[in-house]
Amino acid sequence: MRRKIPNRELRRLSPPEFRTSPRLPLVLVLDNIRSRHNIGSAFRTSDAFALEHIYLCGITSCPPSPEIHKSALGAEDTMEWTYFENTPDAVRMLQEKGYRVLAVEQAEGAESLADFTCNNDNVNNQKIALVFGNEVRGVLQEVVNACDGCLEIPQHGTKHSLNVSVAIGVVLWHFYLTMRVW
Repeated sequence: MRRKIPNRELRRLSPPEFRTSPRLPLVLVLDNIRSRHNIGSAFRTSDAFALEHIYLCGITSCPPSPEIHKSALGAEDTMEWTYFENTPDAVRMLQEKGYRVLAVEQAEGAESLADFTCNNDNVNNQKIALVFGNEVRGVLQEVVNACDGCLEIPQHGTKHSLNVSVAIGVVLWHFYLTMRVW
């Protein structure tokens, strides 16, 4: 039998320790996310994988919010975030800072996440920003046009999309495995 490990024994970093800890060279851009629960999940997942930053854009709500907190469980206080009224402005700013900006979207010429690796010469050691879109419309076409490329999560069922918080978890796990910075 395996004993579950209580939270007090997990030896997690305190919020002050986490704020100064090493980060995955990855940021999230949330393009017009409607659900505050999805926003909170994005914060919590970003905290779990120690991302650098979250950019909240358009109608995406900002902390503090009881609904965001319900899913984030305090990660909205440990993750750095910035609000942009227009997502393309956030994309351009990140590109100017040397980020390769990729929309996670089903688009012509999108690279399959299954084939994408950060362990090759053209991606290794590069800062990456991942754009995730609205629960209904996805990443706006104007934003897709501004990005450096697109990644698509392979799907083989009858539905053609995943909940945005699930998509964030799938993609961040892939990057965590392939960036190998730990």
